[in-house]
This record gives sequence, structure tokens and C-alpha cells, in this order.
Amino acid sequence: MNTATDTTHCDDLAKALEAFRDHAPLIERWGTELARRLGSGARLLVAGNGGSAAQAQHLTAELVGRYREDRPPFSALALHADTSSTTAIANDYGVQELFARQTAAHGRPGDVLLLLSTSGASANLLSAAERAHRLGMTVWALTGRPPNPLQLGADDALCVDAPLAATVQELHLVAVHMLCETFDRAVENGETGRVTADGTPAADGRPGVVGRLVGRARTVGRTPPGGPVAPRKGQT
Repeated sequence: MNTATDTTHCDDLAKALEAFRDHAPLIERWGTELARRLGSGARLLVAGNGGSAAQAQHLTAELVGRYREDRPPFSALALHADTSSTTAIANDYGVQELFARQTAAHGRPGDVLLLLSTSGASANLLSAAERAHRLGMTVWALTGRPPNPLQLGADDALCVDAPLAATVQELHLVAVHMLCETFDRAVENGETGRVTADGTPAADGRPGVVGRLVGRARTVGRTPPGGPVAPRKGQT
């Protein structure tokens, strides 16, 4: 009886990862641009089917919550997560309109639509990309091997060169985490668009909303030097 562990899956991932490293500059550019746009009040919409839907929701959770360090929340929506809307749209308009109709509802010029697909051929994602372009949004895609329809229909695409959908999804998760790291670094370095409370650009030399919130996040729970120690919950 052969008891040796089959490492083929690991070998496939390691091979694909070597080529994936070449995408680092693209992810860096995406993260920096996303920080600039979301810091200026734009929104990120993300969509995918099946396992790619889980990846989409993973990304939005990191942006609305946090990736590693405390920072302000940013607007990001996973379009599959509203089950009432998705089932109503699929029932009334068909599955192909599932994401396109939500893109039309939530998207605005300057927003970003990020689409995840291992095949790069999902009809409902292609429809969403077309609708987003009509609205003046920017479309990015995470796909499998090129060329594919979604890659060609996006403004920019990261295509994972791997034969198996499982390997593509695993590297999409790596891309999500690298994107979050770059995004957070851009926020930390002040590379976000600065806006005042009423949505207008901040004057030179004065921190906008994002800058103020970053500073506030860094000081939450800290006691000023020589200041009184706040009582813990339950103490008087």
C-alpha cells in the first residue's frame, strides 16, 4: 500500500506562484489607486460566482473592517452578499443581470468594479463590466489563463497562468492580500485623495477626512502622556 502523501496540488501551486510574482507591480498600482479613489469618496464594487464570490467578500471585509492595523473604514460592497436582491434580480431579469443591475444601482463615475472569475467567461460578470463602463466606472479583473473575454472587457486584468481552477483561486487570495497590504501602506503614507467633511478637496497643508481619521485610529485607547487613566468598563 502506497502511503506517500500526494503533493501534486502543492507542486502545481508552487509552479504557478513563480510566474505570479511578476504581477506584483500591477497589484501595487491597483492598491495605490484604490486608496486614492476610496479616500476621495469613491466606492469599490466586487463580484464573483461560487468560490470567487467568497474571495470577493473576503476583500470587502478587509476594507470595511481592517487588514492588519487599525485605520478608517472604506466603502466596498460584495454584490452577491444581498441575497434578497440577488434572488429577486435572478427571478425577474435572469442570472445574466445579477451583477449588472446592482452595478447600475450602486455604481457612480469614478468608482471601481473588481470582477473575479477563474474562467474569465462568466456571462453575468461580462454584463456587469459592460454596464460599469457605460456608467464611467473603472473595471479591473482577476481571472485565470489569458486570453479570456473578461480580461479583454476590463480596463486592467491580472490573469493567473494555471491550468486548475483551484490553483487560480488560491492565487487570487494571494492577490487579495497583497492588494490589501498595498492599500494600507498607501493610506498610512497619506497617498489618499484628501476631502473635507462636505466632500470638497482639502486645502493644502490641512488634513482631509481620511487624514484625520487615520490620526484618530492611531490614538484610540491611548492615554496622553501625564494624563489621567480612563476607568475600565465596570469600574467607577
